[in-house]
Amino acid sequence: MAYISSKDNRFYVAIEQSYGQAAASGALNRIPAVKLTTQQERERTNRKDKTGSRTFAGFPAGGRRTTTFELQTYMRDWSDPSKEPGYGPLFQACLGRPAAMSGPLSVSSVASPNRVMFGTPHGLTPGQAVAYGADLRFVVAVVDDHSVQLNAPFSAPVASGAMTGPTATYLPSSDLSSATIFDAWSPGTAVQRLIYGAAVDQLQIGVNGDFHTFQFSGPACDVADSASFQQGQGGLNAFPAEPVLATYDYSIIPGHLGQVWLGSAPDQFFTLTAATVKVTNQANLRDHEFGSTYARGMSAGMRSIEVDFSIYQQDDTQTKALYQAARQESPISAMIQLGQQPGQLAGIYLQDLMLTTPAFDDGEDRQQWIFKNCRAQGISDDEISIAFG
Repeated sequence: MAYISSKDNRFYVAIEQSYGQAAASGALNRIPAVKLTTQQERERTNRKDKTGSRTFAGFPAGGRRTTTFELQTYMRDWSDPSKEPGYGPLFQACLGRPAAMSGPLSVSSVASPNRVMFGTPHGLTPGQAVAYGADLRFVVAVVDDHSVQLNAPFSAPVASGAMTGPTATYLPSSDLSSATIFDAWSPGTAVQRLIYGAAVDQLQIGVNGDFHTFQFSGPACDVADSASFQQGQGGLNAFPAEPVLATYDYSIIPGHLGQVWLGSAPDQFFTLTAATVKVTNQANLRDHEFGSTYARGMSAGMRSIEVDFSIYQQDDTQTKALYQAARQESPISAMIQLGQQPGQLAGIYLQDLMLTTPAFDDGEDRQQWIFKNCRAQGISDDEISIAFG
C-alpha cells in the first residue's frame, strides 16, 4: 500500500446556484491550485451536569460544525476566451457579479490618448476592461455607445480598424455567491473532498513574487468526503465523480511581468518592488439558527480593500506627487497589470485609492517608500475591478 503523493491532486471550482447546494464541476472548471487547506471543528461547549464523577462524559452527537478553507493558486493563461477563466467562480464569489464578458471590438479612431472610438456599439460599462496587444485598460466613463474613456493610454498607437481582445471583468455587488471546491486525488480509491457553501471572505493578490498568486479564504457550509458521505450532503444523492480528465496544458505567468499606473494623471511607474491587494468581505454565516447543524446562508458586511506596496524613491515629479497625495489625503487612481502577453493578462483597477504616508526604508543600497494599508473607496459597489484578457 503506497502513500498518496501530494502531486497527484486536481482542483475544480464552480459557482453555486443557491447556498450550500453543491455545484457540478466540469473539466473547464479545473484550476492550477498550489495548496488547499480546510479545517472542520465541532463546537465544544462545557457540560455542567453533575455525573457523580470527575470523568468527562463526552459531547453529545450532532453539535454544530465550523468549516474554513484557504486555497492558493497561480495566475495562468486564459486559453478559451469564449468562457470565463477557470478560477472565475472564486472571483465572482469574492466580488459578487458574474463575469462581464466582452468580445473583440474594431477601433475606428483614438480621439485622445485615453479616448477610444469603436466602429460598432461597444456594450461596455464603467469598470469593464479593454485589451489591446500587451495592454489591459479599464473604462472610467462611457462617452456614448461608440466611445469610451480609459484609465490610461495604450502603450502602442492604435491604428484604425485594429481589433481589441476579449476580456472578462469581475465587479463588486452587494450580494455574494457561494462556490463549490472539488479536491480530487489519485488513485481514485483515495479520499476525495468536496467543500460546498464556500464563502470567499478574503482575496489576496501577490505581485512581484516568483509567480503572480491569488489566495482565497473564508468559511464554508461543510466539507464532504468520499469515505463518509451521507445522502443529502450538499443536496447530492451520491458523492460526485471527478470530471473526465482532459488535456490540461497551461502556462503560469512570471511574477515580475506587468505594468503599474499610479496618480491622478496617472503615470506609469517602473520602480515597484512589491505589492499586495487584499479584499475583505466581512462574511458571516447563518450558522447559529435553531434546527440546523450547518450554516443555512451567508451575508457580507462592509467591504474593505487595502493595498500595500513599495517603490524606490526617485527625485522625479510623479514620485513626489505620490508623497504629496498621501500627505494631503487626496485619492489617486491605481492600476496593476499582471502579465504582458495577450491571453496572459490580469488587471486590478482602483479608481479612488487613499494613500497612507509612506515609511522610509533606507536599510538597503537604494531607499524605498513603503505604503501600507492604503484603502480603496467609492460610491456604490465601484471600488475595484478585476479583469482578465
